[in-house]
Amino acid sequence: MNYSFFDIHSHLHDKSFDEDRDYIIDDMKNKNIGTILVGSDITESKKAVALAELHDNLYATVGLHPTDNMEEIFHEHISEYKELLKSKKVVAIGECGLDYYRLQEDPGNPRAILDEKLRQKIIFDAQIKLALEVNKPLMVHGRPSKGKMDAYEDMLELLENYEEKHGEKLQGNAHFFVGNIEIAKRFIDIGFTMSFSGVITFASEYEEVVRFIPLEHIHAETDSPYATPVPNRGKRNDPRNVKDVVAKIAEIKGEAGEKVREQLLKNARRTFGI
Repeated sequence: MNYSFFDIHSHLHDKSFDEDRDYIIDDMKNKNIGTILVGSDITESKKAVALAELHDNLYATVGLHPTDNMEEIFHEHISEYKELLKSKKVVAIGECGLDYYRLQEDPGNPRAILDEKLRQKIIFDAQIKLALEVNKPLMVHGRPSKGKMDAYEDMLELLENYEEKHGEKLQGNAHFFVGNIEIAKRFIDIGFTMSFSGVITFASEYEEVVRFIPLEHIHAETDSPYATPVPNRGKRNDPRNVKDVVAKIAEIKGEAGEKVREQLLKNARRTFGI
């Protein structure tokens, strides 16, 4: 399909779209907009794949988010994930990674934070191995503690070790990137891309890192129904708003909008094989 825009990370299969999902998808087709529906546990992954298989402009990922469903034990569902991976519409593993944003000390259990970090690392490591096994890129979720880069640092330690062993076979994207330039350099060094959401249209603190990252390593995403960009901030987000993220990336980088649009489409095709 010849896309005008491509949103590499959305949750259009989310229940918030139950009443008008078909209309949005039809409008996306009319506007030549595609998206990747991102799984966050086995249930959401199944929904994402089922919906993607119905429409040419939709693709899917399958995987377990570090904190969205803390009851799921990844290894107990590995056969189901592998069954989903038989679909030609599945383009990545994830979203998976590390999320330390809401970690809190437990006075009754001094090891609580360490135990939770270990749980997340084990799940992430398993999904890195799965991605290498099936030759798919990772859709990486990283959210550090406030004022720190800790989740990114721990993720990169794992990823860099795998990159040393497997080289270019290890591929992926750090979605909703909120890291600094040092973290961005490390992702670039292992060949990963980074994607930006509508947050960059109303928060200036990411402009320096957007300017730093080469355009060939950038994607646009909506993470809809969340993170709605200006001028629709305050409303439910959907993949059609990816055009506003692309426009903001062009503005921040001081590049022509058409050049940025075309390069981001090339990036999506290269990373996810759409």
